[in-house]
Amino acid sequence: MRLFKKRPYISLQKTEAQNGPQVPDGMFEKCPNCQRPIYVKSLGKSRRCPNCHYTFRISAQERLAITIDAGTFNEWNSKVKTVNPLDFPDYENKITKTQAKTGLTEAVLTGEAQINGHKTAIGIMDSHFIMGSMGQAVGEKITRLFEKALEKELPVVLFTASGGARMQEGIFSLMQMAKTSAAIKRFSDKGLFYLTVLTDPTTGGVTASFAMEGDIILAEPGSLVGFAGKRVIEQTIKASLPDDFQLAETVMKNGFIDQIIEREKLKQVIASLIDMHSYSDEKEGERYE
Repeated sequence: MRLFKKRPYISLQKTEAQNGPQVPDGMFEKCPNCQRPIYVKSLGKSRRCPNCHYTFRISAQERLAITIDAGTFNEWNSKVKTVNPLDFPDYENKITKTQAKTGLTEAVLTGEAQINGHKTAIGIMDSHFIMGSMGQAVGEKITRLFEKALEKELPVVLFTASGGARMQEGIFSLMQMAKTSAAIKRFSDKGLFYLTVLTDPTTGGVTASFAMEGDIILAEPGSLVGFAGKRVIEQTIKASLPDDFQLAETVMKNGFIDQIIEREKLKQVIASLIDMHSYSDEKEGERYE
């Protein structure tokens, strides 16, 4: 009968003392590549894994902070707004939520800044904003970036990060490929310098247009760079593709990228390339002395 005798209630909940110290949220982050936990502060501003050197995706604001001279950024075309041309369900609500989460109005941030003292028109795409997809607003902002840079005779540095065209805008999204390319052609015809930096991921219509139209094309290590997705290609050709397919390193071997630069060195390399391609009467005089 002792088996059925009622016993006092025993709580299985641990006391605060038994629980011990708690690790605050956000102190550690798992590397998507090696899967190891990383103390966030050890990532530094460059956001690279100290174990496998994986380059984390960063926001447009973080990119701006490590690329330009502090306090020199002047944003352009911040009032360009997204519309819903196809009346896609819940699209406006998704845009509003993403704007609040990222602090951006669209998937690309554009403006003028200085990089090691060089005045530059700069564009930075952000994969956190609906995967950096290109809709009408993105295409318009990039087009205006080149038009204003042409007017002010500034070089353009554009960081790309995109999953491709924005499906919610259908054919209007695809039209941005031709629109941005036409603006770049007018810019290039005047002999001005355009530098693209491909970051993870750069795919779809962005790859098929302005991402690959730079005078010099750089990329960050391990970035995914391509047009159609790997699975789509495998299903089409009925064959498996190698693990390094569409990685920046493979794309460079095939001649589509000029150089892969680690994030910590990018600012200096960009500044050097701008200086190399800039023109002034003073430099012309030095050339013939």
